[in-house]
Amino acid sequence: MYEASDLRKGLKFEIDGEPYTVVQFQFVKPGKGQALYKCRLKNMVTGSQFDRTFRSGDKFNEANLEEHEMEYLYNDGERYCFMNTSSYEQEFLIEDQVGEARELLKENTVCNMLFFDRKPIGVSLPNFVDLIIKEAEPWAKGDTASGSTKPVTLETGYVVQVPPFIEAGEKIRIDTRTGQYVERVKG
Repeated sequence: MYEASDLRKGLKFEIDGEPYTVVQFQFVKPGKGQALYKCRLKNMVTGSQFDRTFRSGDKFNEANLEEHEMEYLYNDGERYCFMNTSSYEQEFLIEDQVGEARELLKENTVCNMLFFDRKPIGVSLPNFVDLIIKEAEPWAKGDTASGSTKPVTLETGYVVQVPPFIEAGEKIRIDTRTGQYVERVKG
C-alpha cells in the first residue's frame, strides 16, 4: 500500500484497477490545511494522461507489474510476436502497445516486456541497438564542415542523422532512449 507521501516521479501504482505512473509531481503545503500532492498521471495501458491532486492520507495499491525478458520474433501485419526467453511462451502486442519502439525493433532483439495482471501492456528496448544502413547519400570528399550530418535509412525503415563519412551497408549503434546515432560498429 502506498500513501500520498510516497508519491514521486516514476512511481507506478493502481487506481480503480488500472496501472498508472507519475509523470510530473509537485508538493504543495498551504498555510493551513492538509498538504496537497499535485500529479500528472499516465495510464500505462491506454497512454492517456491527466492531472490529479491527492491529499496527505490518501492511499492506493501497488500496481501488480512484472517484467520479463522477451525476444522479438516477427510482425504479422497487425500484431508483434515476442517469445519469453526462459519459458518459450509467445505473447502478442498491437502496434499501439509497442509504440515508438517499433521504429528500432529488429527480429531477434531481446527486450523487456511489462505485464499488468499477467497481461502484456508494453515493451522497452535495450539502451543500444545495432542496425545496418540500407540507404545513404554518397559522401563528397571535402564536405567536412564541422557538425555536418546526412540522413540515412536503416534496415527497420528508421531515418537517422549520421556523420557524412558513414555509408550504406555499414552497421551503426543507435541510442534507443534518444533515437540518435552513437558510433559505427565493427564486424
